[in-house]
Amino acid sequence: MVGETGRLPTETLSPLATRVEEVLALYGYELRPAIDAIDDAVPGYGGLFEPQTTDTELRAALEEVTAAGPRSFRSTRECTASEIVLYVDGSSRGNPGPAGAGAVVQVADEPVARLGCPVGSRTGNNLAEYAALHLGLKTLVTRCEPESVEVRIDSMTVIDDIWGDDDSAGLDTPHDAAIDEYLSSIPAIDWTHLADSDPNPADARATVAADLAALGPG
Repeated sequence: MVGETGRLPTETLSPLATRVEEVLALYGYELRPAIDAIDDAVPGYGGLFEPQTTDTELRAALEEVTAAGPRSFRSTRECTASEIVLYVDGSSRGNPGPAGAGAVVQVADEPVARLGCPVGSRTGNNLAEYAALHLGLKTLVTRCEPESVEVRIDSMTVIDDIWGDDDSAGLDTPHDAAIDEYLSSIPAIDWTHLADSDPNPADARATVAADLAALGPG
């Protein structure tokens, strides 16, 4: 379940990746403003993903951003429409390997939230997909109070588990209880299975989150 901090459960991450995840949580897992804040705290011309940025510099930047707290940022459009589309995707390099969850909430074809969260350093793709659904549902329920949601997802494992008739399908994950709670709070929800060729804006966020999970040894 989501704790008081609003952080998502994660598997093993390096200390460095864990600190990045803490900063992301401060920003509601909105990738762009969190990464911008980290980049601005890195000395010189480096940044979070710049090869010349040392782990020591990055740790100092993360401590600075965490101590300062989230600075003001505009979280895209206000979420006022009753019908909402949620794109979710999980990514694992190596499966298992560094894994991340991505989610994009859209209203009238415009993004309301672009989210990402590192899931684990040795994590499979299926668990990352559940984390992505958890991340997206948490955000849209707390921010939008939707009457109707369409979830667009490419994972048949998650679809069969959440919306199918086979109780044995899927995984036993730390995201299950929160997903069930958020789904039960939405009056109408449907899903669309995305083919590999279908556009999914959550894919890029999941890839960045997997890159974050790969930071540091571990």
